[in-house]
Amino acid sequence: MAYSQLQKLEANVSIKASAEQFYDVLCHKTHQIPKIFPEKALSVEILKGAWGTEGSIISWNYLYVCVAKEVIEGIDKKNKKMSFKVIEGDVLGHYKSFKFIMQVTPKEKGSVVQCVVEYEKQKDHIPDPHTLLQSTVELCKKINAYLTQDNN
Repeated sequence: MAYSQLQKLEANVSIKASAEQFYDVLCHKTHQIPKIFPEKALSVEILKGAWGTEGSIISWNYLYVCVAKEVIEGIDKKNKKMSFKVIEGDVLGHYKSFKFIMQVTPKEKGSVVQCVVEYEKQKDHIPDPHTLLQSTVELCKKINAYLTQDNN
């Protein structure tokens, strides 16, 4: 029997967009992500609830035939923090539990997005999800580019 424990990967992304703008896309305009990041996200749909509300269930369809259904587990509007727990999909074939946590902190110029992936492996030999964290970092950069383009 494999020994597993909750593990964590983190990355910080400096962006030019304001924390408010970025958090608004993350929380309330999640459905725009396929338009912002068509290279990886094919669709993002709300299955239950409403955008920007805890307990809502979102279905993500990623390129490379990866599907994840996530529940918005926590929203902290004051601290611009959200957590998404994967409840169905390909990721759970490798991990017992999987959660994305994102927090946007304003800086003097722009903001910093902290991306955290918390996971528990199904088996010890399963690799850490560095590629999923990297995709999350790429998503942050794409949202930043979308929010800071001149014709926005």
